[in-house]
Amino acid sequence: MKPKEITLNTLHNTLEIDTDEQDIDFIGDEHISTSADTPMRADAFDITDDEKIARISYHFREIMETLGLDLTDDSLKGTPKRVAKMYVKEIFSGLNPENKPDIALFDNKYKYGKMLVEKNITLYSNCEHHFVPIYGRAHIGYISGGKVIGLSKLNRIVQYYAKRPQVQERLTVQIARELQKMLDTEDVAILIDARHMCVSSRGITDTNSATVSCFYGGKFAEEATKNEFLRYVELDTDY
Repeated sequence: MKPKEITLNTLHNTLEIDTDEQDIDFIGDEHISTSADTPMRADAFDITDDEKIARISYHFREIMETLGLDLTDDSLKGTPKRVAKMYVKEIFSGLNPENKPDIALFDNKYKYGKMLVEKNITLYSNCEHHFVPIYGRAHIGYISGGKVIGLSKLNRIVQYYAKRPQVQERLTVQIARELQKMLDTEDVAILIDARHMCVSSRGITDTNSATVSCFYGGKFAEEATKNEFLRYVELDTDY
């Protein structure tokens, strides 16, 4: 085990964590992810959304005041409540399973046996290490095992899993697994091409790089099928 990995294990196994700046930077910059499931506490939904908004608003006000901002200013005084509501109701709404979209499936009466690809699905998420945006495109392909899904529902599944603090690799796997389960087929492919503000707006401040992650299940793991999917997608990074 590497020295840094030992340090991380020690941090996670102690009750009082010494948030050493070097370890914090290592965790963020090395893109560590602990599981394909979003890390959630068992009591995550013991309080209502309104209570969460009230708590977040209070603490965000503390953050702003600590930064030295004047919250009596007309432009700033409503910011804590706006941020809190945005967190709970919008950009992190995918944390709550009650917000999972209802998806209707249909019999494949057309007997369409080739892959279906929906590409360039707009994706907005937030990095769980710095809470800054991830944005880009998701491309989805699947081969029907007897059921088909409405095209807009693919967008909704992407949005649901994107609306939570994320790591791109986890997001890719979560979308793929959900589709495999819903469609009852292993034949699913996901490709996400995204930019990370934690790379472009801080740290290395590289505004040109993008991150590509992929998942190839079932027939998509075969070279010919994978290449067909990639030809359909034809990555265009002009966004």
